[in-house]
Amino acid sequence: MEIYQNIGGDSGVYAFLIDDNSITVEFSTRAVYLYNYSRPGSRHVDQMKTLALSGRGLNSYISRYVGKNYASRLR
Repeated sequence: MEIYQNIGGDSGVYAFLIDDNSITVEFSTRAVYLYNYSRPGSRHVDQMKTLALSGRGLNSYISRYVGKNYASRLR
């Protein structure tokens, strides 16, 4: 996992791992979720990848547009 830059300083995201068709996100609570092209879909996952790499807006995006529409909870 790569540590999330958290440029805004107030994100609930701690780390992420990008794969071809998915992104795994670890939150500051240590909960880990997998988001893939099946759930919540490629459009959301690709946007989440962009935000993760930029270090800004990932937690807000997940809260607003993705919610509980994850592929699986890993931890």
